Amino acid sequence: MTSAPAPNLPLPARRRPKAGLWIALMALGFAVILLAPTPAGMKPEAHRLVAVTFLMAGLWVTQAVPLAATSLLPLALFPLLGIQAAPDVSKAFINHYVFLYLGGFVIALSIERWNLHRRIALNIVNIVGAKPRQLVLGFLLATAGLSMWISNTASTLLMLPIAIALLKTMEDEDTARDSDQPNILAVPLLLAIAYAASIGGMTTIVGTPTNNAAVGIYRRLVPEGDEISVAKWMIACVPIGVLYLGIAWLVLTWKLPRRTDRDAAMKDQLSTRLKNLGRMTAAEARVLAVFAATAVLWIFRNPLEFGGVQLLPGWSELVPRWFEWMGHTAAEGEVNLKAFINDSTVAIVLAVLLFFLPSGTKTAEGDAIPLMDWDTAKKLPWDIMLLFGGGFALAGAFDQSVTGLAGWIGDALEGPLQDQPAWVVIAVTCFLMTFLTEFTSNVATVSTILPSLLLMADPLGMDSRLLMIPATLATSCAFMLPIATPPNAIVFGSGRIQVRDMVRYGLLLNLVGVPILTASTYLLIKPLMGIP
Repeated sequence: MTSAPAPNLPLPARRRPKAGLWIALMALGFAVILLAPTPAGMKPEAHRLVAVTFLMAGLWVTQAVPLAATSLLPLALFPLLGIQAAPDVSKAFINHYVFLYLGGFVIALSIERWNLHRRIALNIVNIVGAKPRQLVLGFLLATAGLSMWISNTASTLLMLPIAIALLKTMEDEDTARDSDQPNILAVPLLLAIAYAASIGGMTTIVGTPTNNAAVGIYRRLVPEGDEISVAKWMIACVPIGVLYLGIAWLVLTWKLPRRTDRDAAMKDQLSTRLKNLGRMTAAEARVLAVFAATAVLWIFRNPLEFGGVQLLPGWSELVPRWFEWMGHTAAEGEVNLKAFINDSTVAIVLAVLLFFLPSGTKTAEGDAIPLMDWDTAKKLPWDIMLLFGGGFALAGAFDQSVTGLAGWIGDALEGPLQDQPAWVVIAVTCFLMTFLTEFTSNVATVSTILPSLLLMADPLGMDSRLLMIPATLATSCAFMLPIATPPNAIVFGSGRIQVRDMVRYGLLLNLVGVPILTASTYLLIKPLMGIP
């Protein structure tokens, strides 16, 4: 149930009924674990970490207190319980994955500030067509395309009014013709927006906080592992997203007619809304250029490879020459390349550039207005960044150099898992993650479960990415309940969808996702990411 909140919305606060009871139960469980005997082979600080993990997981799942508040607990409890020193814990809240998300969200805010996202969405839908099945496809593509780069919630909030306006036009046509036929397009069209927001977000690291958190946890627990860059993630996961969108389209439209007598009205409505936007402004064009530059620099930072074969060199290979020009040796340049530059560098450079570039418009006093100002940037979802920090702190404490809990769990899992085929473990993991996140926060689920999953890979003789990536993607495949994701909740709030509608379509997509992700792990993720 994940996605960053829209810029003008807080993190969805779903404080459960009887929150006080949940808090009391979690505190009791925390105390019981803390006072219980330490299991054989486990360090005392690892035992105390288990208690903190139970407390945080319980509060994240029940949302008895805000998610961001729970995420701050490591800063208080780790030093007090002798798990980790305060300066070391605090580093988890300021790392480059947090700034990758920050930079990406600033760029997304600039797109929304100048209304470029609306123009992109309307153009995509207008190009695809106005027949029922084409409309659903258009909304799937437009929402997924936006959700790759802006939050799932924001992309849903953008597309929903457009869909509601189209449905209202259809209903007005029916009223004029004295028709009382129900609008069979309403449910598929609105669900297409919710589902595409989740599917689009899973295809890029910056598309949803879950992906960013997962990659950050992977880097902390597997520091010697190969880097997972924005480009590598996209190369492996965009094909999965396209496949999932195709299946979602088939599931949502199999009962829809190929054409109706309302098609002309739909086409006119789309054309009118697009025409009302007018010509692209200078500000829109400049934001689009920055957005395109960001995507290109992310994609081509490292060499593009397929199956271990380099297809294109990366622009970052020029950086060692830059360091040589500054007086370093070539060897030092190579070291600096790996230590100094990553995807967050690109995100922050382009995000800061937005504050310098003029928009082409001026204030009443004649002062130039930049593409981004701090009043707009203050809408950043700071609570999501605290959620990242809490997850990273929890994952970091599992490390062998801190508590050794990761190694203890790995040893405990080795026996039960060593006789199971890897694909069975992947399938079961995807199934559990998919249905668990129907009720829990995606980022919180990844933060608590992913450390253990990463440790399961070694006993199975697997590359840890083969468990981490499908498990992370599975958390974006919760389509069944309104509470599962903010996009689901938003479209349900339109009043045009019943819970049974969402369950009927969503359960099928949930179940289909398990074989899709399991097969894609071997057919797409493994070869496209060059995993041996």
